[in-house]
Formats: sequence, C-alpha cells, structure tokens
Amino acid sequence: MDILQAIRTAFAAGIGESNLWIADSFVIVFLTLLAAAIAGWFMAKLESRAARTHNLWDDALVISVRRPLKWLIWGIGLTLAAEIAGQHADSIVLASVDWVRRLGAIVISVWFLNGFITRAEANLMDAEFTHKPMDKTTAMALGRLLRISVIITAVLVGLQSLGYSVSGVLAFGGIGGIAVGFAAKDLLANFFGGLMIYLDRPFAVGDWVRSPDKNIEGTVEDIGWRLTRIRTFDKRPLYVPNSTFTQISVENPSRMTHRRIYETVGIRYDDGVKMGEIIVDVKAMLRSHPEIDSDNTLIVNFNQFATSSLDFFVYCFTHTTEWVKYHEVKQDVLLKILDIIQKHGAQCAFPTSTLHVPDTLRFESNLSE
Repeated sequence: MDILQAIRTAFAAGIGESNLWIADSFVIVFLTLLAAAIAGWFMAKLESRAARTHNLWDDALVISVRRPLKWLIWGIGLTLAAEIAGQHADSIVLASVDWVRRLGAIVISVWFLNGFITRAEANLMDAEFTHKPMDKTTAMALGRLLRISVIITAVLVGLQSLGYSVSGVLAFGGIGGIAVGFAAKDLLANFFGGLMIYLDRPFAVGDWVRSPDKNIEGTVEDIGWRLTRIRTFDKRPLYVPNSTFTQISVENPSRMTHRRIYETVGIRYDDGVKMGEIIVDVKAMLRSHPEIDSDNTLIVNFNQFATSSLDFFVYCFTHTTEWVKYHEVKQDVLLKILDIIQKHGAQCAFPTSTLHVPDTLRFESNLSE
C-alpha cells in the first residue's frame, strides 16, 4: 500500500490532484498485468503436474481454464480502469462498461465450459485416461447436448443482462417454435432421428453397416444431428438423412459374433461308396481346425442326388469376424476338403453328358461317283 500511495503522490505532483484518476487507472492496469503473469505461471505449473497423472477431469479442467482465466483477469482489470476513466470523462463508450463486463464474463464462461466439455469428451474415449473408454457415439452425443445447453443458457442470461425479459423471449420462442416446426418438419425429423441413433445405438462410428431396404453399405464415419456420413467400400462418402434410419432396417455386420461357412461340394456318382468316409474325415478336420468354432453349429452331411454329382454340404462358423481373415480361413478349409476327397481316391464332379449309341444302328454312306 505504501508503494501505491507513493505512485499516487508522484502522479499528483506531476499532473495535479484532479487527474489522479489517471494514476489509479495506471495502477489497475499494472496490477492486472502482474496478476495475469502470476496466473499464467501458476497454470503452467498445474498443467505440467496434471500431465504426470492420468485423471481425465483434472487434465480437462486445467487445460480448458488456462486461457479463459487470463482473459477474465484482463477483462476485470481493463473494465475497472475504464470505469474509473468513465467517471471523469464524458464518453458513451466508457459509460457502457458495466454491460460490456457482464457480456464478457458470459462469453468467457461459455468459452471455458465448452472447452472443458470438449476435453472431457476426448478423455472419456481415450484408454489412457479411463480403464473402460466410453463409446465414441455416446461421448459425442453427450458432448453436443451439453454444449448446446451451455450456449442456450448463455444466450438467455445475456438477454436478461441486457434488460430483456426472458419470459417474453420464451413465450415468443414457443409461438415461433410452432411455425418453425411446420416449416422445418424434415429438419426436425432428422434431428430426432439422430437422437434415436444416439439413444438406441444400432451402430456407432467405425461400424460397418448395410440396409437390405436401401442401397446403403459402408463404414460409419460421423453421426451428426441431421446427416450420417458413411464411407462406401469404393471410398465414396454417402450422406444419409437421419430420418431414413427410422424407416428402414439396418444390419450391423461389425457386431457379428462369428462368420459362417456354408458350402456345397459334389463328388462323382462313381465315388458314391466313398461318401461316408469323406464326410467323417471332413467333420473331424473341422472339429480340430483352430479357426473353426466347434462349440457352435457344425454340420457335414450328404445332401442330395444332383444331376451330375452326389452333393454334401459343409456348415460351420469361424472364430474371426474380420472380413479378410475369414476368407483366408475359408480358403484353408476348402483346400483341406479337396485334399480329403483326393486322399480317398475320389474326384469332385462337374457337369458331364454321356451319349449311348445302340449296337444295331448302322451308318451307311453312299458315295457318288
């Protein structure tokens, strides 16, 4: 306090007692600069300490509060200095310092809260911060809902601070909402369709989905409030309105527990006596195969007398659901079946035709001279 008084005395000697408000403004700005520097140093220490832990909340809080805190300190200091100046200067701008301070505080609060929600959303999906990461789709939905809530609340508080009646705004919004609802029913249908996706979770970002009702198949890249972006297998982006998913069936192969091998194999009629041994060996091969789930349905049976072959079918499930690996397993199984057939001296059948010519039939040819 002695230092501040000395500064005031020095300014009074130089600029006069009537202009001491300039000294007060200078002191406030100087203290604001000092407080901002101390806050920055303190937050840097906290951030480095939080980085050594794996708590999702303290990391999100420290990182999101650092910059808004500096702006809050500067906002308070500068508005205080401007308020002192406004008491001695006739200026419309300086006279409006109070509502500028209120709006500034609301903006900084929204900045901090949205930053905190975004950081927490990312940490909830990161295995480094939690033992059981939250599903990406759920985390994104919660984050968006919270950010929208913060913005709507901030707008209402801001209007109240400017002197507008919030109840009147809400009443007008209710009347206007009816008109908007009729004018934008498709937009609202897509919004609620997206909400149903977030609640029911028939698929998530990264899932492979397809619809038997529509020409939709690919990997889900993003689920928005209006559109869902799906990357097709030829790498084209497909934008599907969310309301579509409330009217169609959606298949999610990404959530398969197994993949099925269902093949029919035919051998020659001449090898019919070997069918029983072939079936026994194929079934034993499948039960011992490391990539085939023998605890699930496993069938190998003689199936039918076909036109050119005796058919048996193979029905089993693989452990893997990965598309590429599944085809490698299926190839290995089919090659092993082929080896078993050949080991028994049999052959796989293919369509053939036999022409029988009666012995009594004679062909005569008349040669003309």
